[in-house]
Amino acid sequence: MTVEGPEQATDPSPADDSAPEAQPDEPEAPPSPLLTLRDGLPPVVDTAEALAEVCARIAAGTGPVAIDAERASGYRYSSRAYLVQLRREGAGTALVDPIAFDDLAPLQEALEGTEWILHAATQDLPCLAEVGLTPTSLFDTELAGRLLGYPRVGLATLVETVLGFSMKKEHSAVDWSTRPLPEPWLEYAALDVEVLVELREAIAAELVAQGKDEWAQQEFDHLRSFEQPARVDAWRRTSGLHRVRGRRALGAVRALWELRDSIAEQRDVTPGRIIPDAAIIAAATAMPMERSALLSTKGFHGRGAERYANRWIAALREVAEMDEADLPSRSPRGDGPPLPRAWAEKDPVAADRLQLAREAMTALADEHGLPVENLLTPDYLRRTLWTPPATRDPGDLLDAVAGVLQGYGARSWQVALAAPVLTRAILDADARAAG
Repeated sequence: MTVEGPEQATDPSPADDSAPEAQPDEPEAPPSPLLTLRDGLPPVVDTAEALAEVCARIAAGTGPVAIDAERASGYRYSSRAYLVQLRREGAGTALVDPIAFDDLAPLQEALEGTEWILHAATQDLPCLAEVGLTPTSLFDTELAGRLLGYPRVGLATLVETVLGFSMKKEHSAVDWSTRPLPEPWLEYAALDVEVLVELREAIAAELVAQGKDEWAQQEFDHLRSFEQPARVDAWRRTSGLHRVRGRRALGAVRALWELRDSIAEQRDVTPGRIIPDAAIIAAATAMPMERSALLSTKGFHGRGAERYANRWIAALREVAEMDEADLPSRSPRGDGPPLPRAWAEKDPVAADRLQLAREAMTALADEHGLPVENLLTPDYLRRTLWTPPATRDPGDLLDAVAGVLQGYGARSWQVALAAPVLTRAILDADARAAG
């Protein structure tokens, strides 16, 4: 729709009287709500007999299998699956309770050789592997959406954008460890796999149209070996840590965080339900040495504040007696390059390489219509540019950069696009420094 400028916003002249009156744009039709299941709500599978029946149906079905898992994030410490949903053409939908079984080996056997369709596979693959389910082939609709340049790739948003259906969202954050699971929750869970096959077909066609189907296949193959990365210095992610001053206070945050984590793991509840991050920061800042002082510390609260007060105090006293050398530093120790903001001071040429590469990578990502972080993992870029290969022969340097990126885990399509950009950044930064 054309918008008139101020100079045009006047009454039409008589010569305009014969022109047809402009009609307002037709409002877009709202998406159709996806409220009901095509085959009705199936019963929860929680017996060996029922599982065997589902496995037989899955094995006899055709085409890919839509799979989803529900965890109790925000309620439980573990990331285990409390419900597994599956749907396949000719087999219908199945809702499997993995808590009722030692493992799901029969289901893994039935799924052998099938393509799994998941949304945000990195969220579900670890908890599915815990119950014995690992894919031989997969298609991740979220990752495919990123490669296609969709600005928002949540399942409900993609389904609405691509298929024109609106999905329920009201049960996305419930406690899936609840037993028995309420029927509205089960309907919500079943709807998550109801349209995955159709969504996969539509997005796969878009990948082919954009010439990105091979990129996607490389990404999906890479995902099959995905494992949740080990948490290193996870306590440093405590909300409000930037307000803590001094190494001893940092040590107190670490000690309280680790104690809370241990209690939460033992009780299988999310750590924030013991005491919140704000309570850890408050106690670490005040460093009370007595129970009464701790409980009167402003901001120290939570279900476990008083219950575990003696253990919190013991941890704080231990930190108070620590040698300075045993206390954590402000910056984490790591094997990677320094934070980008420190590059200019530590190595101005490296900082120039980084700036040149970032600008070029952003332009390249825009050209191909995908997020720059999907074009190349930012950590790979920083590591390569902080300590680049020694050679400055353009051809040898390009080969060396490509080898470095492959060693970090970049896929072939990423290497083909990014290696020339990083090579040029290295050479240009050196030339600018020399000239």
